[in-house]
Amino acid sequence: MQTDQFAFDRYDQAILRAVSADGRISITELANRIGLSKSPTQARLRRLEQAGVITGYRATVDPIRLGRDHVSFVEVRLTDTREAALSAFNAAVLRVPEIEEVHMIAANFDYLLKIRTQSMSDYRRVLAEHISTLPHVAHTSTYVAMQAVKDNAPADVI
Repeated sequence: MQTDQFAFDRYDQAILRAVSADGRISITELANRIGLSKSPTQARLRRLEQAGVITGYRATVDPIRLGRDHVSFVEVRLTDTREAALSAFNAAVLRVPEIEEVHMIAANFDYLLKIRTQSMSDYRRVLAEHISTLPHVAHTSTYVAMQAVKDNAPADVI
């Protein structure tokens, strides 16, 4: 079943909101919260998982408590944007652990990277040793985040 064919009713929407906020919620609590008994709640949850609407559950880790509170965003412009070059770049960024997010952008640059490190000097090392040496990188521009106003918050998808 594809998500574009999936009909969401108010119970499905309530399930998605609840598990987005707390992926460890028990079936009993979820059923109480959405106003159904356990069996239909569990069946609906399983259906959302099998349809690929819910793709997984994970723990959210506080990077600041881990000493990784320096965030930079990097615009990357490539020398070549043919499919082979894009594939090479995509494969290479996956191997750099400090790169937290990678987005291909429709703009006057090709990618936007979110980099998380311990300090500015640590970021400079990552830029010099990893980002600048990625395949087909022609130019980078760095923007340092001063404060995260909204970060890693569950999206209100429904």
